[in-house]
Amino acid sequence: MRYLKKNGFTLIELMISIAVAGILASVAYPSYKQYVIRANRMAAQSEMEMIADRQQQFLLTHNTYADKAALEANGYTLPVEVGRKYSYTIALGSGTIPFFFLTFTPIGSQAGDGDLMLDSNGVKTPANMW
Repeated sequence: MRYLKKNGFTLIELMISIAVAGILASVAYPSYKQYVIRANRMAAQSEMEMIADRQQQFLLTHNTYADKAALEANGYTLPVEVGRKYSYTIALGSGTIPFFFLTFTPIGSQAGDGDLMLDSNGVKTPANMW
């Protein structure tokens, strides 16, 4: 009698493959999620620095910093990819020396990341996120 060798996978081999893939996915997904959060934060930080540059240009022209409405009236719009993850506010200081305080607040899936802040002196807080 001749025995034919059958090609294919046994159920045990298939279950082991699925278990290994599940373990790899459970290890990789949290790292991927943190990577996405850091990438979104870096995009927001870049945008904050761009707003700070616009504020300096506005200061040279108008001798004061722009609030959010004035900034948007002068053509600034928050990029869509950043706007999906962050909202922003601009607080202006009062007194003889102009001052602004820019805050990006995370929203949606980015919400657990914490606020990013930048002021007119270039101070970036929280320091561990910059």
